[in-house]
Amino acid sequence: MPKIKVQRMENIRTMPNVFEWSDYNSKNPFPKGTWNSEIFRNPNPIVLELACGKGEYSIGLGKLYPEKNFIGFDIKGNRMWVGAQRALQEGMDNVRFFRAYIDHLDQFFTNKEIDEIWIIFPDPQLKKNRKKLTSQKFLELYRPLLKKGAKINLKTDSDELYYFTHEIIQEHNLILHQEIPDIYEERSSNPDLSIQTYYEQMHLKRGRTIHFISFSFD
Repeated sequence: MPKIKVQRMENIRTMPNVFEWSDYNSKNPFPKGTWNSEIFRNPNPIVLELACGKGEYSIGLGKLYPEKNFIGFDIKGNRMWVGAQRALQEGMDNVRFFRAYIDHLDQFFTNKEIDEIWIIFPDPQLKKNRKKLTSQKFLELYRPLLKKGAKINLKTDSDELYYFTHEIIQEHNLILHQEIPDIYEERSSNPDLSIQTYYEQMHLKRGRTIHFISFSFD
């Protein structure tokens, strides 16, 4: 492992805006249900960025909506360090990061605690539908944690993941709020979609099409 990666992994464990969890069978579980009261110390809406990478979206949305709380969630601490460090440097009290496996999301949040989910350029898992973050398996994980009407937003360069998600929405009679086959062709005025991650910039240079779809359970 490169020295800088080792240093970041060690450093992230001491950062005040980062939580890290690996003991999923702990007798002292994470105190879920306390994000508003104990961590952010305000009643503002809680928004998750799943598979957050360097956290560009958590930070970007945090600047656009200072009246909301954002949590970047991922297992890759080396990348997360970049976003967490930037959030500290910019004094962003409404942004936190959580290093753990997304499969265990229900161990860290209680029912109806989350107001919105963003999934930004996740691994499309081309050979494993169950591992796609918009598969039925994950949707059933999100469902009880989301408030009524809470949106799940997907931004991706993967044609397969985009159309797979569209099929899931139809198959399970979910509510489709917006679908944009090509964000840059339609020149969307949605400020949320103007945030560009490192990977999005890379995809655009390669001529990839960027898709967006937003839906909810009710």
